[in-house]
Amino acid sequence: MNQAPESIIMIRPDSFGFNPATAQSNTFQQADNINSHSEISKSAQQEFDHLVNILLKSKIEVIVFDDQKDPILLDAVFPNNWVSFHHDGTVILYPMLAENRRKERRQDILLDLQNKHSFQIDRILDYTNFEVQGRFLEGTGSIVFDYKNKIAYANASPRTDEKVLDKLCNDLGFQKFLFNAVDSNDRAIYHANVMMCIGDEFVVICLDTFPDKAAKEKLLLSFERTGHEVVNISYDQLTQFAGNMIEVLNSNKEQHLIMSQSAYDSLNKEQRDRLGRYAEILYAPIPVIEKYGGGSVRCMIAGNFLPKA
Repeated sequence: MNQAPESIIMIRPDSFGFNPATAQSNTFQQADNINSHSEISKSAQQEFDHLVNILLKSKIEVIVFDDQKDPILLDAVFPNNWVSFHHDGTVILYPMLAENRRKERRQDILLDLQNKHSFQIDRILDYTNFEVQGRFLEGTGSIVFDYKNKIAYANASPRTDEKVLDKLCNDLGFQKFLFNAVDSNDRAIYHANVMMCIGDEFVVICLDTFPDKAAKEKLLLSFERTGHEVVNISYDQLTQFAGNMIEVLNSNKEQHLIMSQSAYDSLNKEQRDRLGRYAEILYAPIPVIEKYGGGSVRCMIAGNFLPKA
């Protein structure tokens, strides 16, 4: 199974803005009274369009869906939290912590992928019933998949429940690798994908987030066994979303590593050179989306591994 998708799905935001319902567990979000909601939303649309244009120029298949105007969805630009698309034609729908995010899940997108884009969906695994139990697992935010080695890496947090993760791993035939990673204030990092990224042959990760030395060594051993070069980033780079990146293939099967401008600027020359040996680095400025949404480029992309019908 390819680690990097050859197609990605993105949602163009209509009413993007700061979401108070997610801020308690997401320390990356920042609120202020400087800009109006309409100004923030318009800036987010401009950032989104610029990023998509950069990807298209690099011959990456980007399938863009427009956000719904009603209801108002503040975080629709982050589809990777409610859905994932897998190599065997499986689609997974995930339970999300914030009630006002659950309406982001859209059946019409799945139908369009089948009917307009000719992708094959053989089964849908719907875990959303876990929401009534107060158990959550927010897609490829909570889980960083190593598809080639069938490992699901996840960080325990209010948004990542072990019981749901067990169910997913059993259904997919993946091995669970659950750990405890914290920020500089010893708070659980809300999503694993802000502190680690797994590419075909490399891993970008902030090792300082592991207070338990034994747990860190166990993780590094797993990467050694799977043949991944570890590129370590600092806490400061983590806060600039340097862990929130994704490797994709373009139409020529060339590898590209997508990240934000802030993530790219935070990397030093050695880190850029090491990553550049594996993929061409693409980046775009998305400061408004990062500031008010608390997520970056990886959060905006749902990797599409579905086979063509």
